[in-house]
Amino acid sequence: MNKDNTLIERRAAARKRTVRVITYVLLTVWALMVLFPFYWMVLSSIKSYSSYNSEYVPKFIAEYPTLENYVEAFTAVPLGGYFLNTLIFTLLTTGLMLVVTVLAAFAFARLDFRGKNLVFTLFLALMMIPSELVIITNFQTITNLGMRNTFRGLILPSVTSVFYIYLLKENFEQIPDELYKAAKVDGTSDLKYLTKVMIPICRPTIITVVILKVIECWNSYVWPRLITDDKAYFLVSNGIQELRENGIGRENIPAMMAAVVVISVPLIVIFIIFRKKIMAGVARGGTKG
Repeated sequence: MNKDNTLIERRAAARKRTVRVITYVLLTVWALMVLFPFYWMVLSSIKSYSSYNSEYVPKFIAEYPTLENYVEAFTAVPLGGYFLNTLIFTLLTTGLMLVVTVLAAFAFARLDFRGKNLVFTLFLALMMIPSELVIITNFQTITNLGMRNTFRGLILPSVTSVFYIYLLKENFEQIPDELYKAAKVDGTSDLKYLTKVMIPICRPTIITVVILKVIECWNSYVWPRLITDDKAYFLVSNGIQELRENGIGRENIPAMMAAVVVISVPLIVIFIIFRKKIMAGVARGGTKG
């Protein structure tokens, strides 16, 4: 009997090891598939123009790496200025969006006012409307207000998000009502309760919202392309398009790849630093009760 139990345990352990090995092999293959495009982008960016064009069969290692393409990417267009514009646009938009979103989510989660459920239902209904359908309306509004080719025109249409309000509202509602009632008994104002209790508790989700908004702003293309034709307000997405339009991006692929690498690095660094916060925020956002 003991021999039979030992044999069963060995088979179960062997089965677990086999499953674990297969899982790690599949994850490794998947990781290589995901990371390969980025590796190829970096590899192409450090190859010289002549070396890249002379490769009839692509090589997976740069024999003579160079940084000439990075210099050319920054000199062909004012990429540094576009980088600064994107940083200003991202910080201001994300900051304003965070204030609007947190206050709106708090109002829907904790305050009682007439028509709250109806207003929130209408808010959720807006999520069904594709953003492309309202872009012309936003364009007409910003143009009529004389905000074309300004940071205000770039920023204002992006300072709120129904999805982020909904996400934060769901998180705020997970905090027990007893805390809010006790705070009100102690004479704590709503704003102080929000800043001292709710925001610290929901910090992972708020950080996730901030990072997602930063990525959204950094990758923004359609709206900046539509609302700005003055290079003084171009973003990095406009810079990439300008590289393509002046011929460099089509003829000098390594220089184009160098510009894309420079633009991608900040987002990758942010993700690496805050990856645990992102996962915690997503996990919390998907948990109710």
